[in-house]
Amino acid sequence: MRRHPLRLSRRGPRAGSRGVILIVGLLFLLAIILLSLAMVRGVGLQERTAGGSRDKERSFEAAQGALEYGEWWLSTGGGGAFSVVCSTQNNPINALAVCSNPLSTPATTPWAAWTTYQPSTSMNIAAGGGVGSNGDVNYQAAPGLYISYIGLTPDGTGTLYQVSAFSGGGSADTMSVVQSTYKLQTAARDLGGL
Repeated sequence: MRRHPLRLSRRGPRAGSRGVILIVGLLFLLAIILLSLAMVRGVGLQERTAGGSRDKERSFEAAQGALEYGEWWLSTGGGGAFSVVCSTQNNPINALAVCSNPLSTPATTPWAAWTTYQPSTSMNIAAGGGVGSNGDVNYQAAPGLYISYIGLTPDGTGTLYQVSAFSGGGSADTMSVVQSTYKLQTAARDLGGL
């Protein structure tokens, strides 16, 4: 009787593990695909968030620039006459005036009356915003400025004004409004003989 060498059958230990390795490999591939899709979606969200933050910062800086211009204008003697009743006009910056009436609804822009402020030629103003030919962001509109007379300080040494400014960014959804109360020193205070 002849003995045959021991042969492994096709159902040996390696044949069963091949199917498991294939399934595990497909699961890893699926996990990597899902992870990469989530990362791509997250990058897009981060880009939109960063763009919105940049646009908000631009609108705030433009409004702050208009506000500081109004305060500077008052300090150079521009606020001498405040008998103008501002109602429904949009004045160019050379017609800046101190209004005798306060701003009725500062949160709603554009206001019924304001003075257009364009700080320099570096600020691109274009209807619809977007990106200009120089690669910089166009603003929706020029910033607006409104100065109103409040009255004398309680001690009589100064005059108070409310300076309000607004500006949009490159998107129609972005708007910043800033306000300050500005004291213009008018007289020396009597210290009672000291």
